[in-house]
Amino acid sequence: MGKRKSKAQPAPKKRMDKLDTVFCCPFCNHASSVDCRIDMKNLIGEAACRICQESFSTSITALTEPIDIYSEWIDECHRVNTFEDNDD
Repeated sequence: MGKRKSKAQPAPKKRMDKLDTVFCCPFCNHASSVDCRIDMKNLIGEAACRICQESFSTSITALTEPIDIYSEWIDECHRVNTFEDNDD
């Protein structure tokens, strides 16, 4: 008589690291001063600094994370600064 085959245990799921939701302000350079809020009802994402009151709003999708909103803000700041440099 043979042994019964034991069921192989499924591999444990890998944990994904949590992404940041608080960031450094590109204008006043205070660490952990920018909060990102996502309004799924109106599909609007907003990043705002608590220190200097600067803010940025953008349209979002269901897959948007706070890091995406902050990255768009940084990209937009870079685009505006590059445009002003080319204008001179």
